[in-house]
Amino acid sequence: MKIIDIRESTRPIKSNIRNAYIDFSKMTLSLVAVVTDVIRDGKPVVGYGFNSNGRYGQGGLIRERFAPRLLEAAPASLLDDSGDNLDPHKIWATLMSNEKPGGHGERSVAVGTIDMAVWDAVAKIAGLPLYQLLADRYGNGQANRKVFVYAAGGYYWPGQGVEGLEREMQSYLDRGYAVVKKKIGGASLAEDCKRIEAVLKLLGPGQRLAVDANGRFDLPTAIAYAKALSPYDLFWYEEAGDPLDFALQAELAQHYDKPMATGENLFSMQDARNLIRYGGMRADRDWLQFDCALSYGLVEYLRTLDMLRDNGWSPSRCIPHGGHQMSLAIAAGLGLGGNESYPDLFQPYGGFPDGVKVQDSYVTLPELPGIGFEGKADLYSEMCRLAS
Repeated sequence: MKIIDIRESTRPIKSNIRNAYIDFSKMTLSLVAVVTDVIRDGKPVVGYGFNSNGRYGQGGLIRERFAPRLLEAAPASLLDDSGDNLDPHKIWATLMSNEKPGGHGERSVAVGTIDMAVWDAVAKIAGLPLYQLLADRYGNGQANRKVFVYAAGGYYWPGQGVEGLEREMQSYLDRGYAVVKKKIGGASLAEDCKRIEAVLKLLGPGQRLAVDANGRFDLPTAIAYAKALSPYDLFWYEEAGDPLDFALQAELAQHYDKPMATGENLFSMQDARNLIRYGGMRADRDWLQFDCALSYGLVEYLRTLDMLRDNGWSPSRCIPHGGHQMSLAIAAGLGLGGNESYPDLFQPYGGFPDGVKVQDSYVTLPELPGIGFEGKADLYSEMCRLAS
């Protein structure tokens, strides 16, 4: 058993939208196929992966550095103790060989993308949905296929206006979402409050709004927004300041006693640990958004979950960024609090397998081997072109 090829293609996911920090007019991602010599139903088992939106494709790093390390490794060194499957932890160690600690940057995205494809292949070789494989290996054996999801959107669109924002948010509510999210910080505080109040008027009983500043604010601005947002009883106030400014986050907690969220731009267990140590996050109400596809993959994410438990945090306080099926599988298999969802944006990479419906902000995952990409026809057609 061995990996016989690793293929990468950099794909556009551009869109005419912006948040408080960047626009998405030139956004890309890396789509990866890990091809094995294991045959199922007459075809080689292929694992697929891709990185989340907001960080660009990593084709150069994947092709020049990380893929060659795996392909040059002795095949037996990448297998589990049974010899019947690949070992993601040994593969991760090979990917990271000869890499200095720290300076996570873009390499964490490259490794996370390959790691996703490896786990997809491992679960397919085992003949299991990834969520069940994770529950068996790292949980109590009981996967919870019903996963909370929220609708992320509310970007700043040219000419959208408040009416366009209302139509967008209503469409998410009509599709079964009870929690929706919009961007802040890309307009004035007064304009943002106007937009927030317009969305709040659409919400019925049990429906909530979250807001996301994408790290735009300095401390005075973050506090000014906190004071303005406090009366709204939001689902959360997300990433007010720079993701590595733990002092800002800790101080903000003194001015906003309702739930906050951050972590999507922290790319290692060590950075996540510093957030828990120094960022003033509160385990009884706040949310953590670490995204395995951007942060060295599930192997590193498992270390992060162990660290959180050691510090009194439940995995149920984790709702990952990214809106991809990998995090859905992790949520179902390891008891996370849910997952982000992009109902319309960044297609075909976001969303769920065909036929999966949102009901009261929950989806039930089908029993598909691996991550389940094969259940989403538009996405799987893109993947098949890469693997052919």
